[in-house]
This record gives sequence, structure tokens and C-alpha cells, in this order.
Amino acid sequence: MSKKYNVAVVGANGAVGEEILSILEEVDFPINKIVPLASSRSAGKTVTFAGKDIVIKELTDTVFEEEEVEIALFSAGGSVSAQFAPSAVRAGAVVIDNTSHFRMDAHIPLVVPEVNPEDIAQWRKSGIVANPNCSTIQMVQVLKPLDDAYSIQRVDVSTYQATSGAGKTAMEELVNQMQSFFTFKLDEAEVKAFAHRIALNVIPQIDKFLDNGYTKEEMKMVNETTKIMHKEIPLSATCVRVPTLRGHAEAVSVKFACEVDADAAREILKNAPNVVLLDKPEESIYPMPSLALEKNETFVGRIRVDNFDKTMLHMFIVADNLRVGAATNAVRIAQKWAEMEEEK
Repeated sequence: MSKKYNVAVVGANGAVGEEILSILEEVDFPINKIVPLASSRSAGKTVTFAGKDIVIKELTDTVFEEEEVEIALFSAGGSVSAQFAPSAVRAGAVVIDNTSHFRMDAHIPLVVPEVNPEDIAQWRKSGIVANPNCSTIQMVQVLKPLDDAYSIQRVDVSTYQATSGAGKTAMEELVNQMQSFFTFKLDEAEVKAFAHRIALNVIPQIDKFLDNGYTKEEMKMVNETTKIMHKEIPLSATCVRVPTLRGHAEAVSVKFACEVDADAAREILKNAPNVVLLDKPEESIYPMPSLALEKNETFVGRIRVDNFDKTMLHMFIVADNLRVGAATNAVRIAQKWAEMEEEK
């Protein structure tokens, strides 16, 4: 890319915002000026980018025009995006939004670059491209090449989602509760980020329950998968919060239109973009959150054909939710957008 861009990061001092800044630097994104933005409480603090401390500016309706922002990466919560993303669009910027606010809007593309990069071209309808849910992104990266080969008929998934998916304070709550455990005071530990204590526990609830018995997080996976893959895929999800800090894992069962071979599936996934095959169970090699930490790839393993139905595959998928599930995907959208704009 020959052009350099003025890039704003909204929520620059949050968990995802910090990762976005790191990845922009890692991939050497063509930046003319970086504009870290946050609430008035954080304005005046600094973030580090390219070895320099850069002062966070207050997020206002006018700052995008004042700073001549061309790309605005939002990761500060749905209400913030609802209020300020239109201001960025009016100032002429493309908004890449990491919240759930715009995802199911029919006029706004929902994009995973490895799956549906062509949808980015629809950004002009609204000025916005939506980033999917963290658990959806890593799953569809694996499902897409398998669907192309065998045609998916149904998916069942159970997730094991890290506390970082609920933000910095949730991570701190896990750490604090574990510290309480080692001082024999776990029963006295504060429970605030989740419905129950997360230390030494798993909680089969992420977000609120709906009338159909599923949670909002589970229905995100259902609805977003359909929109991203442009295919009505029957999907059932059970989303579980587990006491890890970072890295979401998923046990996924997929039924296809024909019989499948595990070795052939491994070969397909081995060649899939930004997917890493880790599948030597006899050597205890398989995906784990600890292996995915601060990586920009999705890891898949434990691939096996069902014992009773040869049209079914089971597998285990892991990715760093702050990167693949959020920041990395957003930056890759920005890269694809910039490439498309320069090709015009």
C-alpha cells in the first residue's frame, strides 16, 4: 500500500484497544497519524505506539473531523459506538466496529476476512464494517473451508471462554479470587463481573438468557454465522465461562452432506488461511489457550470422524480472543479495506 492513513483507535486503553495498537505496529500498517481516543476519564493518559508515548484524546463528536481521521477502529462498548460511530462516518472515516451494536444491521457488512472479504465492499452503504463476536470468528475460519469441501448441514458447539472476553475487570476478578483462595478466603472474595464466582468454577452463562433458553452470546453465534457465511446453517451453541485469563476454546461437531475423511479434513485445514493444524494426540499435541496466547492464528486439532455417523466430524478450536476474536480481525478488515480503496 502506497498511501498512509490517519487512524483512530476508540477505547485505546482498553484490553482490545491495546491489542489493536500492538497489531497495527506488528503488521506495519501504513499510518500517517495514530489518534488514540477514550472517555474524558482517560483523556490525558498515554498509550505506547511505535516506541512513543502518545496522549489519549477525549472522544467527542468533532474529534474525527478535527484529526482528519480516515479509519476509525471502535472497541469501547456498544453504546459508545452507537453514539460516536455516526460522527466518524460524517467526518469521512470508515468505521470498523468491534461491538455487537451494528452486527445484525442488514445494511452493514459483518466480516471475517478469511471467510467473506468481498463483503467489505458494502461499507459505503453505511460507512461501517462490523467485527463479529469473538467466539464466532474463530469458528467460521475453520467452518468455511470445510463447508466449501463437504457442505455443512448442522453445527453443535460448546465453548470454553476466557475471562478477558468480559474485559479487564473480569480478568482482575479471577486473579483476585485466586489470591483469596491461596489465603483461604475464597468464600469472602468479591463476585461482581459474573453471576457466580469464576475461580475454580465454570459458569454456563455468558450474557443474558433469552425466552428460547439460549443466551445472547449463544444466539450471536447462530445469527452471525448465517450472515457471515451467507448460508442458513442449523447451529446450537452452549457458551461457558471458564477460569482462564485469555484464549477461547470450542468443541465443535459438524454434520456434512456426505461422508468425510479425517485426514482429508486435516489437509484442508492445514492449507486454510490463518489456521494452524495441531493434531498429534498421540504426542499430546492439540490446541490449548496457552499455545494461542498473543498469536494471530486460529488453532484446530482433535479432528475425528464420529463413531456412529460418518458424515460428522468433531474437533477442538482455540484462538486468542483479544487478537483473533477482536483486534486482529479488525486490523485485517482495515488492511483489506485499504487494499480495495487503492485498487479503485
